[in-house]
Amino acid sequence: MRILITNDDGINAPGLEVLTEIATEIAGPKGEVWTVAPAFEQSGVGHCISYTHPMMIAELGPRRFAAEGSPADCVLAAIYDVLDGAKPDLVLSGVNRGNNAAENVLYSGTIGGAMEAALQGVPAIALSQFFGPDNARLADPFESARVHGAGVVRALLDKGIWTTGDYRSFYNVNFPPLPAAATRGMMVAPQGYRRDTAFSVEPHISPSGRKFLWIKGGHQHTPTLPGSDAAVNLDGYISITPMRADLTAHDLLADLQASLA
Repeated sequence: MRILITNDDGINAPGLEVLTEIATEIAGPKGEVWTVAPAFEQSGVGHCISYTHPMMIAELGPRRFAAEGSPADCVLAAIYDVLDGAKPDLVLSGVNRGNNAAENVLYSGTIGGAMEAALQGVPAIALSQFFGPDNARLADPFESARVHGAGVVRALLDKGIWTTGDYRSFYNVNFPPLPAAATRGMMVAPQGYRRDTAFSVEPHISPSGRKFLWIKGGHQHTPTLPGSDAAVNLDGYISITPMRADLTAHDLLADLQASLA
């Protein structure tokens, strides 16, 4: 199996090292793991592509490349340049430092990389490690992902539902903010929504008197509805959410047509 890995935390991120271990185990001794990841951190860029300017790509070692672009850029660079059009069998994106559950999905470059792979017709899984007081100070805060990641990927490859039509499916996986031994198993969950919290801005005045704005995230341990992604993560489970890039609100189509007729 030929596996491409990428992320949004950058080529030197510790989560990418964890993902390399996972991918190497899945690929097996006769497989290949190729890395094309952003040269610099690209957190929060979503499914952005560098449409209006070129990006430099550099080979850092065997099957290891850094591109000055987003995770979606890296997937495109991998397929059409590094692999010269030979698509991989699987794309893994992550392991993100922090959760990509609930509304975070819409901002996540980790998700963006997996989404681009799906749009290119390649099976894809995004993986993220939820952080909290029970794992953030461990010697390995990615322990849950490191220990359970290969098993989750293998389960999805063996038993997951992989649609192949327009807007094919891909998967979003979040590991709970716990040590590996305390992780309770896998649970399929829809994308949730953290109510009463949201991204915002925080102004700061520079020494020269100019105002700068920092983007400020909402509280990450605000629970979502029971059974949805962040809620099951906070209950100790690995959440698995099937996704598509199609953003149509299908449940509104018939009523809207009738209303506008």
